[in-house]
Amino acid sequence: MTLPSSASSSASSPTVADSGRPPEHPAQRRVLTVLVISQVVSGAGLTAGIVVGALLAEEMLGSTGLAGIPSALFTGGSMLGALGIGRLCQRRGRRPGLGLGYAVGALGSIGVVAAVAADNVPLLLVSLLVYGAGTATNLLARYAGADLASPDRRGRALSRVLLAATLGAVAGPNLVTVTGDVAQAWGIPRLAGPFLLAAFGYAAAAAVLGTLLRPDPLHLARAQAAERENAAARENARTAKEPDGSGAVAAEDRTARGPGVATGLWVMLLGQVVKVAIMTMTPVHLAAHGHGTGATGLVISLHIGAMFLPSPLSGMLVDRLGALPVAAASGVTLCAAAVLAGVAPTDSVAVLAGALVLAGVAWNLGLVSGTAIVTAAVPPTRSASTQGLVDVGLAVAGSTGGLLSGLVVTAGGYSTLALGGAVVALLVLPVAARAARETRAARTVHAG
Repeated sequence: MTLPSSASSSASSPTVADSGRPPEHPAQRRVLTVLVISQVVSGAGLTAGIVVGALLAEEMLGSTGLAGIPSALFTGGSMLGALGIGRLCQRRGRRPGLGLGYAVGALGSIGVVAAVAADNVPLLLVSLLVYGAGTATNLLARYAGADLASPDRRGRALSRVLLAATLGAVAGPNLVTVTGDVAQAWGIPRLAGPFLLAAFGYAAAAAVLGTLLRPDPLHLARAQAAERENAAARENARTAKEPDGSGAVAAEDRTARGPGVATGLWVMLLGQVVKVAIMTMTPVHLAAHGHGTGATGLVISLHIGAMFLPSPLSGMLVDRLGALPVAAASGVTLCAAAVLAGVAPTDSVAVLAGALVLAGVAWNLGLVSGTAIVTAAVPPTRSASTQGLVDVGLAVAGSTGGLLSGLVVTAGGYSTLALGGAVVALLVLPVAARAARETRAARTVHAG
């Protein structure tokens, strides 16, 4: 596959004069192409723990109440992975950070397979934690897609990277039977099959990024930002000498006056904890009412597809309407999805699938809008470390949702879990409303 060169993409890049915005870097097309390839192959690894993690725990630990432990572990691994990968990206760039993250995820996947084959619970738990680094990397890659994007294209750029994970992510749950057959043929329990696919996907993604993500988008973004700052400083120095002193406010006019990192973080956190909790216990809920792995694979496949397929629409809405209205819409949509899951008849796979699809759409709206808010609020000089910390919070929310989900279902049932999640989802609304008020107030003061 021939990647578009930096030169070939420069012709289509907007200029400052044309758009009034900073120009799109000529390397952006190449960067997005490489990220899309890596996301396609790594998407298969993203779903292994989701599809069979709870079932593995229930089988190996012998308790439904402990079925949420795998989700808690690999989301906890995502937390550690996001922290380490963010720091490495901050120091060395996106290529070494993301490449190492996928390599560690592949190692964890192999460890899960070995643990299941040996019926070794401690090894399983440790390997699930390590496997989480792949999940963290898959999500952190979206920031790399936005590194070189102009502000009016940021939502669509990061959503393209998210969309690319769809192919592997949707295929993964539907390959449970096939990968199970392969595992069984190798003398390994069938439930380990999806982790064989995860090991291959994460290793392939590491190879793609390590060889093709050149030049590094974060390095380019920092150089571009420094160039703009220098140009602005020169312009200020020149115009400050004008009689009207028009250059004195030039730098201030460029200051972003939108919602801050905390707002974007809370939008993503609330969606993550509810979505993970419901998603984690859905396979157990289906199995408890006589539905087989085929039905489980279909429901989770549809859910994963809904998590990523709406990305272009979410990105377009963020770029055109703003991130805060989209964030509010994510809370309302997730509330509706949780209510539908809570009232779904136990014999109706279709209704439950519809609820999980709606939950996936809501999660996507929240992730894209929240990511756009965080990206706009942080300069390239400290973006990677801040983004890593944000995704640590995202992983903590997922770990909390996964861990509590089994306990809540054991105590009150699946419907209690879902309806409680509906209430939590609505907390996005006051967060978005407060940020909108603060933004309007800041702009009013600035205009005055």
